[in-house]
Amino acid sequence: MRILVTGGTGFTGSHVVRRLLEKGHEVRVLDYQAGLFHDELKEKGATIELGGITNRDLVNQMVNGCEVVHHIAAAFRELDVPDQHYWDVNVEGTRYLLEAAQRSGVSKFIYCSTQGVHGDIQDPPGNENSPIAPEDYYQLTKYEGEKVVQEFVAKGLDAVILRPTAIYGPGDPARFLYLFKMAKRGTFLMFGQGNTFYHPVYIDNLVDAFELAAEKQGTAGQTYIIADEQYYSLNDLVHHVAKAMGINVRIVHLPFWPLWGAAVACEWVCKPFHVAPPIFRRRVDWFRQVRAFNIEKARKELGYNPKIDIQEGLARTAKWYREQKLI
Repeated sequence: MRILVTGGTGFTGSHVVRRLLEKGHEVRVLDYQAGLFHDELKEKGATIELGGITNRDLVNQMVNGCEVVHHIAAAFRELDVPDQHYWDVNVEGTRYLLEAAQRSGVSKFIYCSTQGVHGDIQDPPGNENSPIAPEDYYQLTKYEGEKVVQEFVAKGLDAVILRPTAIYGPGDPARFLYLFKMAKRGTFLMFGQGNTFYHPVYIDNLVDAFELAAEKQGTAGQTYIIADEQYYSLNDLVHHVAKAMGINVRIVHLPFWPLWGAAVACEWVCKPFHVAPPIFRRRVDWFRQVRAFNIEKARKELGYNPKIDIQEGLARTAKWYREQKLI
């Protein structure tokens, strides 16, 4: 099939593109910048166009003739931009893609949202029906994008929404790299008690879900939490990361709220100068927010079965970080 992947040169998108190319599909990629894997994917046969999903003409061009769209592109971790930028990309850009998909007769549209739309899970484990409680503008706009998807489902488009948990694996440039670097020091500073739950999803498991969502019939308008088999306390997660590097780590617990206050102050000081703050609320929330989910709906309706466990996933991730000389 001819398949479009938005955000396809980034971490998550590049893994989806590789899998599709391996399966013999013709893959188009639309990304606003040449990500880390641009050249590799081009050599493997992907057709890559650089540009944003807010460019309606370009979106129409890229969607035309495609049978499946995997929409992964999003405004994310962009600190020195107005809120309108998030809205334009995550909501209006999604609308442009959906309009083009409907007009072109796309058979399946997969929208990559985030578990973050649920905010802090009060009664873990959560599921797809847990309260919607986004805690930042990124999460809010991703949920608003979900609403737009449902508008087009009501018009007859076969679209599915995936809400991945914390994605990690080879190629992850930020989230788990921080954990590995901190654990490698031998002492990990844990703000709070470290009992907060965190739910990872290994990238290959997530790509399995993208494939299943594209293939499964009768799922139009459905939403699925995509995660690994288990969730972990932050303390346990740090020890798993250290084990993947073959080292021991000592966790030192510090109060959380002074860190939160420092993050607020950093944002306030840096904003007038249009400088990205060294610490910010979204980052420090990692120590506080509960992320733990039940994946039974994806199991039953998609046939999703996460194959790579935390030990194997972290070992593969550590290997890639070493090869890239990042740890």
